[in-house]
Amino acid sequence: MSLLEITDLQTYYRAEGGWVRATDGVSLSLDHGETIGLVGESGSGKTTLAKSIIRLFPDNAEIHGGSIEFDGTEITELSSKELRNRIRWKEISMIPQNAMNGFDPVYTVGEQIMQVIRHHEDGTSKAEARTRARELFDDLGIDPDRIDDYPHQFSGGMAQRAMIALALALEPQLMLADEPTTALDVVIQDRILETIKAKQEAIDSAMIMITHDMSVVSETCDRIAVVYGGRVVEIADAETIIMNPRHPYTLGLRNAFPDISSEDEELISIPGTPPNLVDPEEGCRFAPRCPFAEEECWSVTPEPQSYGDGHIVECHRADEVELLQEEAGKKETWMEQDLGKPEELSTDGGEPQTGRSTDGLEGDHE
Repeated sequence: MSLLEITDLQTYYRAEGGWVRATDGVSLSLDHGETIGLVGESGSGKTTLAKSIIRLFPDNAEIHGGSIEFDGTEITELSSKELRNRIRWKEISMIPQNAMNGFDPVYTVGEQIMQVIRHHEDGTSKAEARTRARELFDDLGIDPDRIDDYPHQFSGGMAQRAMIALALALEPQLMLADEPTTALDVVIQDRILETIKAKQEAIDSAMIMITHDMSVVSETCDRIAVVYGGRVVEIADAETIIMNPRHPYTLGLRNAFPDISSEDEELISIPGTPPNLVDPEEGCRFAPRCPFAEEECWSVTPEPQSYGDGHIVECHRADEVELLQEEAGKKETWMEQDLGKPEELSTDGGEPQTGRSTDGLEGDHE
């Protein structure tokens, strides 16, 4: 049985003008000890998906539908008290984007780790909790005496490692790592990622790694879920997502992933901006930015299609993988397109225009 099973999750934010569908019909599973990466642009719904698992979001957010089953327990049916006492930190912990904001500035870092241990483990003395906090610091390459320092006395990299210590204090079954290396230099990033993986393997914990960086998930994750517009548009093992993706958005992300073996390679960005998720229209949410969008893409929401070995894609043209991969690697494919909705049917009854530059593309564009 999977450790985590998310089915048709719908988490919305109340906003002026309606509900923002930040996570809109997401299904995802995670096995014991597995690491899955959530990758996509800012605003795609990655963090909302992770925070929904422990219902750790602001007052204007609600789960409107779907199921989150963790180790046999339906998370959506638990009270806030049950979540605090049974699930958060003890079974599921979180490493936030900014570790400095994750700690209370008026308590020492060691005190906060000790509080978590003693709150969830009845009978643990203050001395025992302090010893464990020191051991965690030592394991993570921090001088154990620093547990008596306050958060503002830590550097960014050290604060991030201290937050990892807090997340690992109770040896949870699942860790949620939300951009754990943001704003750190590449050397510290690598050390942090190595530390997380080593500790995760030591306690056999599963992990969801949230990032916009394809290089991070390629190094640390067993599987990768590509998130766009509140939906998982493609999911497969890490090698498949990096080497053989089928969704145009995944191909676009791969274009922005530098290859050190190619000195002259030019990175290609995806034009346009993510969709407005307040009452989104039918059709593929990537269609306004997709150089391969056809009439069907605007009117029919693509259903998940399986391509074997857990490779699931939401795209009407995913079968044309060779064409998509070849053309997506060309800068002109992305730059020479008109963004936005296609033109309406012409008054003389002619075919609708896609609004796309299709010069050089093969395949059916009618």
